[in-house]
Amino acid sequence: MLSLEEVRHIAKLARLTLSAEEEVAMQKELSSILTYVDQLKEVDTSNVEATAQVTGSTNAFRDDVVIEKESTPDELLAVSPLKIIDHQIVVPSAHG
Repeated sequence: MLSLEEVRHIAKLARLTLSAEEEVAMQKELSSILTYVDQLKEVDTSNVEATAQVTGSTNAFRDDVVIEKESTPDELLAVSPLKIIDHQIVVPSAHG
């Protein structure tokens, strides 16, 4: 079973804020998922043909349309929800 510390680390990497109750719930749920993945590893798939999908659907492609527009660096930076210092986007660290 995952430790609460491991759950907190995963939550931090995913940039999630969990309450103490949520941490306990995620500890159980994530551990259950990992146990199931371990069970799947035991399945013999040596005679199973590789496939990307099983529905028979095919990709529906469309032609790309290029829209020419000259954007200034300031216009491009203005769309960032993150803090901008000296014309650089400041990305928060997942490690503190």
